[in-house]
Amino acid sequence: MIELKHDSLAFSFPDVHPSATLNITFQRTLRIPDDDKTYPLPPGLGAFPLRHVDDFADNVPGMWLEHGGVMMPMYQAEALWLRFSAGMDQERYANYPFAIKVATGKIDAVTGKDWSPGIHRDPQDYMVAPEQPWLDGYCVERGTIRQFVAMPLGEGYTAEEQITGKAEHGGLQIIVYPMKRDVFERRFPKLPRSEMRYASKALAGESYFCCSMPEAEMGLAPGGRMKQEIYDDPFNLDDWDLTKSSRCFIHLANSLVWQAITGKAPPYPPPTAAEYTRVGFPWFDYYDEKQTAVDGSSILARLLSVFGMGKEKRRNPLPENESCEPVNVKRLRPQRVGDAVREGTF
Repeated sequence: MIELKHDSLAFSFPDVHPSATLNITFQRTLRIPDDDKTYPLPPGLGAFPLRHVDDFADNVPGMWLEHGGVMMPMYQAEALWLRFSAGMDQERYANYPFAIKVATGKIDAVTGKDWSPGIHRDPQDYMVAPEQPWLDGYCVERGTIRQFVAMPLGEGYTAEEQITGKAEHGGLQIIVYPMKRDVFERRFPKLPRSEMRYASKALAGESYFCCSMPEAEMGLAPGGRMKQEIYDDPFNLDDWDLTKSSRCFIHLANSLVWQAITGKAPPYPPPTAAEYTRVGFPWFDYYDEKQTAVDGSSILARLLSVFGMGKEKRRNPLPENESCEPVNVKRLRPQRVGDAVREGTF
């Protein structure tokens, strides 16, 4: 089951386990410069507003109604990232694991291959929460992504159009699979009552960051380069319950279309990366030494960035693309659990 709660997609699988819940939010953020430098993680600037497509059935394109799901506004060349928050089982003091597939225009954001049901290894075409707390873009090489940047569908910039040659789907597609109940309960046994008093908030509950017009549909295109690892699945492929899943289509509306459909103005555009850096606000670097990263996709690595495609078209699709040099970079690690002492390198 999927519910829309406070601009968040809330996935729940009560027939699998009471703790099998996952929230996904779509975070507004800085668009990092598309200049072939590799940047640290930009901040979250609050969640994009989400609305039920069915609530605006008289105003949205017919294909949106066919796909169902939700819609959200994005300005051209605006960036976003996805935050994954897995539910906490208090008796086991563990977050319930999920396998998550994310696609843009039905192109897998990890492998660059066509959207397909199920999950696969070699190459891995999904992420695992809570190990993967967020996703900022397309996995182009080990430890590097290209940021998700919104561009009009039909102009050749999106990953979908560059790979398939068609402007057919746009938006984002997400499918979620929970871990099997018996596997979860075996891997994460209940804690003795004497240990329960040490429970505190886990990573999934924390926030680290400060701060009828189908021609107007939006898709996502590869933008600037960013440091981010997509982690290997630490579990067995058979641990996931592929008989249970929920999927959602997230439609992207440009700012004018959003206002025409909903009668509400979209959020004000975020500052540029250079403006943000000049006032000394922090960037972020996330590191988990216990995880290994997947290799990047050779398919996605061949895509032209928005800036690169603009040069070919002799256009300037990225206004205010000034390079910057982040100096206030905060290093983040997974939050410790209870009184466990972390063993570092010697």
